[in-house]
Amino acid sequence: MASMACHHALSSIQAQGLQNKVGSFSGKIVSKGSMIDMGLLSRANCYSVRRNLFTVHASSSSPVANPIQIPSNGKSKDFRKKSDETALILIRHGESLWNEKNLFTGCVDVPLTQKGVEEAIEAGKRISNIPIDMIYTSSLIRAQMTAMLAMTQHRRKKVPIVKHNESEQAWKWSQIHSEETKKQSIPVITSWQLNERMYGELQGLNKQETADRFGKEKVQEWRRSYDIPPPEGESLEMCADRAVAYFKEQIVPQLLNGKNVMIAAHGNSLRSIIMYLDKLTSQEVISLELSTGIPMLYIFKDGKFFRRGSPTGPSEAGVYAYTRVSNFD
Repeated sequence: MASMACHHALSSIQAQGLQNKVGSFSGKIVSKGSMIDMGLLSRANCYSVRRNLFTVHASSSSPVANPIQIPSNGKSKDFRKKSDETALILIRHGESLWNEKNLFTGCVDVPLTQKGVEEAIEAGKRISNIPIDMIYTSSLIRAQMTAMLAMTQHRRKKVPIVKHNESEQAWKWSQIHSEETKKQSIPVITSWQLNERMYGELQGLNKQETADRFGKEKVQEWRRSYDIPPPEGESLEMCADRAVAYFKEQIVPQLLNGKNVMIAAHGNSLRSIIMYLDKLTSQEVISLELSTGIPMLYIFKDGKFFRRGSPTGPSEAGVYAYTRVSNFD
């Protein structure tokens, strides 16, 4: 059923054109050219964009980009019996109050702005026809708000319910005792491993304060290197270690079991997961930026991930991840 629903939703999206927005998205990684080529087909227009290590080209080719394959094990057979394909949706949270102020946010727990709320609702509209069985978010409120607001737009009208497993009592008190109500609910799992990169002594500082205190070149090195952390903080590599490990240990088994999964998280934790899914190098991933509130869709089939881009992406080149705005997540 999940396979048929997911397939139907994707077919419906492409057939209707969804107000002349993106119909399909494809790409490939050029391993030695320090460049990613991605095709974006739009009914309204076709365009090319060049920025840093990346290139976007109009194309109607198959939306598969060197798909990563999960090692075969006993679970993969069960997966094929239950579902031919499942959906994986990635959403960076909407604009936060500190994004708006251009402050390093990291693991400081700040909510969304009004714009961020609107971005989350718009993201929900874009994925409203794609089946969702489980939701994963970070432990930070801006990601949780984004997930909850997005689900208010879903056509199935199921209620997202946070699973409280922090203690035996919390688990016991939050139990649902109606099977029918359970069927109309979607479990929401929160995890610190999906949190934003911890920026250490940079958290709460704006761009000018940071440059004055540490030097502009040093700050740029911390922001745009893969393995150099800021003082008392994490490098992107350290963030990737925890985020990808959690993805492989907790989320991939759900996909193998035929569950359609949405992840609402942060710029760096999602960059890390995309690095794993799209086989990006450490040099490629540091130039990858994620727009707030733009969902990314992957299809998981036969143990492989296939990137499908934004379900109803905008007509600008920010669909995959590009932005020129310095939002310090």
